[in-house]
Amino acid sequence: MEIQIGKLSQFLVEGALLFAIIFLIYPLSQASSIPIVSLPQPALSSFKINSTTQTYTNGGGCIFTVSIRTSCSSPYLTEDQISLSFGDAYGNQVYAPRLDDPSSRTFERCSSDTYEIKGPCTYDICYLYVYRSGYDGWIPYDITVSGYYTRPVTFRYNVPIPSNIWYGFDYCSGGGRSGGGTTIKAGWAWSLLSVFMTFWYTIVGQVQHWLA
Repeated sequence: MEIQIGKLSQFLVEGALLFAIIFLIYPLSQASSIPIVSLPQPALSSFKINSTTQTYTNGGGCIFTVSIRTSCSSPYLTEDQISLSFGDAYGNQVYAPRLDDPSSRTFERCSSDTYEIKGPCTYDICYLYVYRSGYDGWIPYDITVSGYYTRPVTFRYNVPIPSNIWYGFDYCSGGGRSGGGTTIKAGWAWSLLSVFMTFWYTIVGQVQHWLA
């Protein structure tokens, strides 16, 4: 009788472990298949600069502090023309054309330049694009945007930027939210697995008690 109880207990435990492994691997595999944007990308063809948006040159509703660090891999000096656009997931866009100023040695290698940019008030910034025009090949290291109503967010480049295209990051949909989805799915799987294993071992204990 004790041998039968032992075999039954072993069978129940092994079955529970097999089910748990399958149950855990599936949601994690689904989560890991979601793309996460970690490198700058060309803007989608649907991305447009809102020409009616007030820019930092003519005022706006809010002031944003933008800190641009130039990579130490960038040319020592640059005459590239640099423009910037960033915004939130609700269509609010800030556009800052021609931040470059060769006479003041902006975007010098290993340097940091900070701007106060005026534009429409936004929710948290979730996308940022840089437009570079020129032949020097200026390389930003990272760009940090903060505002009175928005949390600071840093977009790391440290790679060459193609000329004459908007190039950067969009975490408003797809990449950013998917990254969060991966974490949520994984946490959900672990929590549910813990509850399941606790419940299963309770059943095994009850079966052993009944058969004893």
